[in-house]
Amino acid sequence: MATASAHRTVTVHRVGSGRFTVSNERGGEIAFGTGDGTDFTPTELLLAAIGGCTSIDIDILTSRRAEPDAFEVTVEADKIRDADGSRLTDIAVRFRLVFPDTEQGDKARALLPDAVRRSHDMICTVGRTVEIGTPITSRIE
Repeated sequence: MATASAHRTVTVHRVGSGRFTVSNERGGEIAFGTGDGTDFTPTELLLAAIGGCTSIDIDILTSRRAEPDAFEVTVEADKIRDADGSRLTDIAVRFRLVFPDTEQGDKARALLPDAVRRSHDMICTVGRTVEIGTPITSRIE
């Protein structure tokens, strides 16, 4: 269920050494950590957010024509540390979608390149924020 407000908030809580949870205002919760266990790291969550955001866009646009038989989106990047600090470079999103061999499937396949372009260039909030860059402010309360 989408929220009507444009404002978004999540809250992070420490649950143990190197382990955290993040919750949203709707009651959802995700565990994450430093990468010592199976929990996602914050970097992996950023990649997941990029892939998840564009996956939702692509699914909405293409599934109006046909339900996919397979839908997989892989996001990868290189983590580096240089004079600018720690960051990701070479972020790449790979789409593997299979549609039925029908007229509707053909329509979904034909739409896919435009859907990917539209998601990348305009729709996906996460990807657009990463590409354009948005200042982050910090405050201690």
